[in-house]
Amino acid sequence: MHLRALEPDDLDFLYALENDPDIWGVSDTLAPVSRHALREYLEHARADLYVVRQLRLVITTEIGSPAVGVIDLFDYDPLHQRAGVGITILARERRHGYARQALALLKSHARAVLRLHQLYATVGAANAASMTLFRAAGFRRVGTRHGWLRTAQGWQDAVEWQCLLDG
Repeated sequence: MHLRALEPDDLDFLYALENDPDIWGVSDTLAPVSRHALREYLEHARADLYVVRQLRLVITTEIGSPAVGVIDLFDYDPLHQRAGVGITILARERRHGYARQALALLKSHARAVLRLHQLYATVGAANAASMTLFRAAGFRRVGTRHGWLRTAQGWQDAVEWQCLLDG
């Protein structure tokens, strides 16, 4: 498993990923994303974590292999040394353990390189696969936000997960 920075060649991969309506419910996406918007995003994706407060890494099974997903740090807070985590795996690549391995790599990077104190995740209560993933990765369930997520099926609870990296 390997995590790498975004590259200009990732345009088609990101286009497919961002325009998959099956993941819109977990990514706060309401409409398709254009190639133009993604091309501009890729041009600025090298911006420093400390400036843009987010980091997107591409998940591959080995160096040089095609992308299978992305893992994101967002809402980075340098004062409190924490960030949110989001992960998306292409539909055809799910159930191979890639998310679990990528999350382990990200946790290690967040602890050793970024010197973060904690990571957190917000997961829709109906997303059993993500709940299992974060629990297995050492995250603790710390609360529920009722009626927090608006979905096509109506309002859904969100479960909050937290992982302390230095304790």
